[in-house]
Amino acid sequence: MSGAPSVLYDAPGPKAKVRNTIYSVVFLAVLAAVAWYVFTALSDKGQLTAKMWTPFTDGSTWTQYLIPGLGTTLMAAVLAIVIALPVGAVFGIARLSEHVWIRVPAGVLVELFRAIPVLMLMLFSNFFYVWYTDIDSDIRPLFAVVTGLVLYNGSVLAEVFRAGIASLPKGQSEASYALGLRKTQTMLTILLPQAVTVMLPAIVSQLVVIVKDTAIGSTILSFADLLSNYRILSANYGNTIPTLIVIGLIYVVVNWVVTRLAALLEQRMSRRGRSSAPPVNPSAVTVTALPGADPL
Repeated sequence: MSGAPSVLYDAPGPKAKVRNTIYSVVFLAVLAAVAWYVFTALSDKGQLTAKMWTPFTDGSTWTQYLIPGLGTTLMAAVLAIVIALPVGAVFGIARLSEHVWIRVPAGVLVELFRAIPVLMLMLFSNFFYVWYTDIDSDIRPLFAVVTGLVLYNGSVLAEVFRAGIASLPKGQSEASYALGLRKTQTMLTILLPQAVTVMLPAIVSQLVVIVKDTAIGSTILSFADLLSNYRILSANYGNTIPTLIVIGLIYVVVNWVVTRLAALLEQRMSRRGRSSAPPVNPSAVTVTALPGADPL
């Protein structure tokens, strides 16, 4: 006996099953052919030989290039995250303001920086620091990268905060106002803590984007991050593809750690939000009748 029909689509018949099987086989064959072509092309260029991977077994490769580059990447990402989160929260709340003179300028700035590519924001920031500040040229790329990331991701996070707060039931605000809380108290103590739990997956996704976008600075601003070191290693050993593979795996591990930590934080916040009071036993409740009231 076949299972219950799906509410999303009709169950495939015999011909559809055969057709789907043929499509699957053809797709796997094409995928295998592409993978084999890439493998043979890299092998013909000598990029997959053991010699190309031996630099990564040397500790000096890690201590001189990869680990310092990773440290610079993480420093830029952490600075951008620490600054972008409060900036996004402030502008997200400002966009919900009842005052036009607050809501409209905040909306204009958010939409403006969301529309400009982060690459251009880094370039603008770099020129600004060159023309109007005395920041040393050695750390200027770091300032430009962090500024560009904050401007772009802060505006994106502002929309995340705005949408998360707006998604809460209006009864939350109405109840807090009925209790005598001011708007600022309602936002900080009632709405924002609840909205953070709802927004956490979107915030984590944006944090991963920040970590990856630090690599943009190495291509235009000579930012000495993890990705920029592939040029030195590939120039010394001629192993461009293995170097990029190793650096890509490092990015995967870093982003996996960020995602995992956010998942643990989300679980902890969910447990903390649950009531810790024990369930009430109805049989243990004693009901006392009011004077003049009819007995039940």
